[in-house]
Amino acid sequence: MSRTASISRKTNETDVSVAVDIDGTGASAISTGVGFFDHMLDQLSRHSLIDMQISSKGDLHVDDHHTVEDTGIAIGQAISKALGDRRGITRYASLDLAMDETMTRAAIDVSGRPFLVWNVVFSSPKIGTFDTELVREFFQALAQHAGITLHIQNIYGANNHHIAETCFKAVARVLRSATEIDPRQAGRVPSTKGSLA
Repeated sequence: MSRTASISRKTNETDVSVAVDIDGTGASAISTGVGFFDHMLDQLSRHSLIDMQISSKGDLHVDDHHTVEDTGIAIGQAISKALGDRRGITRYASLDLAMDETMTRAAIDVSGRPFLVWNVVFSSPKIGTFDTELVREFFQALAQHAGITLHIQNIYGANNHHIAETCFKAVARVLRSATEIDPRQAGRVPSTKGSLA
């Protein structure tokens, strides 16, 4: 069964189109108009092995907020749609991810119940021209609209670019593991309730 989906979302603030293939190779084509964000989304696709085509046009003359948040919403909706009833998935995953001086932990439950626990502190309000507070806004939108419980904790780190990047890479890796098909599930929904929708 193909686990693919496309989402288009247009408001007065943004025009976002997203296509995902959960069982891809991590290929991506990303254009949001926000360079650092494009770099982070490329990491998300590459390390989750989810193919992503993302086109976002937003009111960047205001700031990056609407573009980042609405892109997160659309990616979350596309992932949820592609997963369908979540039949056969592994569901849970956690990981400690190291990058130079930085260590970040991510844990996920592809539960149908959206929740974000965010324990990440940046020492600067900006990475280049990018607002560091938007990293949390992205993951809040992703978790809410993908229907996942997501915990992200930066254990230590000094470089804000590395802290942000480890968040995206760690989430990518747990998303990959949790959405993989578990052959021992034999096509069942991995819940005693019988539903993760």
